[in-house]
Amino acid sequence: MRRVIYPGSFDPLTNGHLDVIQRAMKLFDQVIVAVAKSESKNPLFLQEERVEMVTKAVGHLAHVEVDSFDGLLIEYVEKRGAQAVVRGLRAVSDFEFEFQLALMNRKLNERIETIFMMPKDTYTFLSSRIVKEIARLGGDVSAFVPAHVRSALTEKALNAPA
Repeated sequence: MRRVIYPGSFDPLTNGHLDVIQRAMKLFDQVIVAVAKSESKNPLFLQEERVEMVTKAVGHLAHVEVDSFDGLLIEYVEKRGAQAVVRGLRAVSDFEFEFQLALMNRKLNERIETIFMMPKDTYTFLSSRIVKEIARLGGDVSAFVPAHVRSALTEKALNAPA
């Protein structure tokens, strides 16, 4: 079975993330969306909330599993028996950082490949950070995230300290 890990903080999940998941499904027998703990990023949502949002968004997709992890990605990939990691690239600016991570992961375990995938062009500008900022300022994010994620963002924005 060809298995790939799609890691990320998914804080929150966007339509761009979903596009990469659907593209990865065409190449692999199983896609594991691995929600990273990412405490250093000061996430808006708890890891459990992010796992729940991703699970709800991909529940209808066959051969897609949602999991969470903490620690080295390459160790998680090995533990899950995956052959590759998929990473989304929106723009050239993403490439340098992702390239360095891919080379480090290769140094740690040369058996694991990294595959870069570009989302549909309509999502190249989209990032979780931008979506959170739009929501925080009261903007409409319904074109950028699934409906349940928009609701969660709205609730967080309303309950955020002033």
